[in-house]
Amino acid sequence: MGMKRHHMKGQVIYISHGGGPLPLLGDKSHKAMVEFLKGLPASLHRPEAILVISAHWEENEATLLASPYPPMLYDYYGFPPETYTYSYPAPGSPALARKIATLLRKAGIAVRTDEKRGFDHGAFVPLMLMYSDADIPVMQLSLIRGLDAARHLALGRALSDLLEENILVIGSGFSFHNMRAFSLEGGETQDDKNEAFQDWLIATCTKGHSQQEREGQLLLWEQAPHARYCHPREEHLLPLLVCLSMARAPAKILFDDPILGKRSLALLWH
Repeated sequence: MGMKRHHMKGQVIYISHGGGPLPLLGDKSHKAMVEFLKGLPASLHRPEAILVISAHWEENEATLLASPYPPMLYDYYGFPPETYTYSYPAPGSPALARKIATLLRKAGIAVRTDEKRGFDHGAFVPLMLMYSDADIPVMQLSLIRGLDAARHLALGRALSDLLEENILVIGSGFSFHNMRAFSLEGGETQDDKNEAFQDWLIATCTKGHSQQEREGQLLLWEQAPHARYCHPREEHLLPLLVCLSMARAPAKILFDDPILGKRSLALLWH
């Protein structure tokens, strides 16, 4: 075990987290995603801490969840009563928060901490499926308002040293996020515009370009085929930019299946 530990470096994944609490309600249009997330920890090594970059948290400056015991933040509405009683009692990680704050400041990125905010559904929904025991410390890092691609690539680059530790970074977004186009019916509806964008995303993130090329393409993601149809607003794509620039490597495809009737992806680095 002593020898093995040395190789237990950080892992980085980007996931499409589905619609609100629907994955926890047995919704048929999330079936593939739920099975994937429940089975995912078996193919990862167990992390000592988890850092989530969720599409559902934007602040003026990069902000860290600083509570030692973060509460729940039910940031959705119109769902059944039980979805407002979910609990994910994982401890926070003030130590990891301090480490991240140091790395960001060193890179010249303004950072602050939030002692009161809880886990939003971009964090607790996938974590309830992946690590239901809630026994691994969880940290969250916000997106930066203005949703500038270059700033989020810089955020990831500043954090790449974290991957020398046994940490799991989860970029929690959705590789397709046009609310009007989703379907609750289950199976996939043919959508050539989304197909073209997902193909572009896979080629950009997984092929053997240099890291500089991969980041350069993501910087100009709006020029990708049907980019603004797939992301009228890009908060669900930006966690992927943070992950890719943090990992400094090509990704592998972990998941390529319909969620809410639309082809959606999950990617793994390392």
